[in-house]
Amino acid sequence: MSAGTPQAPPKPLPFQWQFVAGAVAGVSEILTMYPLDVVKTRFQLQVGTGGADGYSSIGDCFKKIIKNEGFGTLYRGIIPPIMVEAPKRATKFAANEQYTILYKKFLGEDVNKQGLSILTGVSAGITEAFLVVPFELVKIRLQDKGNAGKYNGSIDALTKIVRSEGPLALYNGLEATLWRHAMWNGGYFGCIQGVKNALPEAETANGNLGRNFTAGAIGGTFATMLNTPFDVVKTRIQNQAKGSVLKYNWTLPGVAMVYREEGFRALYKGFVPKVLRLGPGGGILLVVFDTVSTLIRKHILMEDVRQYGA
Repeated sequence: MSAGTPQAPPKPLPFQWQFVAGAVAGVSEILTMYPLDVVKTRFQLQVGTGGADGYSSIGDCFKKIIKNEGFGTLYRGIIPPIMVEAPKRATKFAANEQYTILYKKFLGEDVNKQGLSILTGVSAGITEAFLVVPFELVKIRLQDKGNAGKYNGSIDALTKIVRSEGPLALYNGLEATLWRHAMWNGGYFGCIQGVKNALPEAETANGNLGRNFTAGAIGGTFATMLNTPFDVVKTRIQNQAKGSVLKYNWTLPGVAMVYREEGFRALYKGFVPKVLRLGPGGGILLVVFDTVSTLIRKHILMEDVRQYGA
C-alpha cells in the first residue's frame, strides 16, 4: 500500500473469533505480568506502613516475598485468573466489538469515535465484571500473606469459602468490581482511540505493531490512574471473610473511609506495580489481539489482509 493511501478499516471478526483472539491476548498478558499483581495486592491490603513486616517499595516487597515465602509465592493464586483470563479478556474485546456495532446502529455511523469508544468500553467493563468476581475473590484470598497455610490451592480455597461463608460470598465485592472494570475499560478504549487519532498512520506491519503497543500502553496507564481507588476498596471488601468485622461494604463510602483514615495516597496503594503491569500489559493485550485477529483473517477466513495495512 502506498504512503498516503488510507487503509480500509477491517470489518469486525465473527464473534467466536473475537473470543479466541481476546483469550490468547489475555493469557499472554497474565503469564508475563502476574508477579506484579501479587505485589499490588500486598500493598493494597497493607494498612499504614504494615509494621516490621510491611513493604516499603516494590523491590522490598519482591525481596521479602521470595526470602520469607519462596519464589513460587509470586505465582500463588494464578490458577483462578488463568481460568478466567481467557473468557475475561475475550469478553472485554468481543463485548467491546459487539457494543460498537449495537451503538452505531442506534446512534448512527457518524457518532463521535472517542465518545463511542468510552461508551462501549464502559459497557464491556460492566459485562466483564459479572464474570470475574468469584475468581477475583479467590485470587485475593490466596495472595494475602495473612492467609498463608489456610488454603492449599485454588480449589481448596473455593471449597472452604463456599462451605464456611456460603456460595453468595463469591460475589462479595460485585459492586466495587463493576466500578473498577467500567472505569478501566472506558478509560482504556477511550484513550486508545484518542492516541491512535493523534499518531500518524503506520505504513508497515511493524509500524502498526508499534503504534498499537504505544496506544495500548498509554491507554492501560491512563485507565489504571482512573480505577485504582476502586481497586483498593474492592480488594479490601473481598478479603473480608465471614465472621470478621465488615469494615468495608460499598465502594464510594469505602473510598471516602480510606481517604479519611489513611489519606489520599492510600487510595493509590499498589499503583506502581499495577501500572507497571497494566501499562505494558495494555500494550501486550492490544498487540496480541490485533496480531491473532490478523492471523485468523489471513489463514482461517482467507481474507486479503493487505487491504488493512497488515
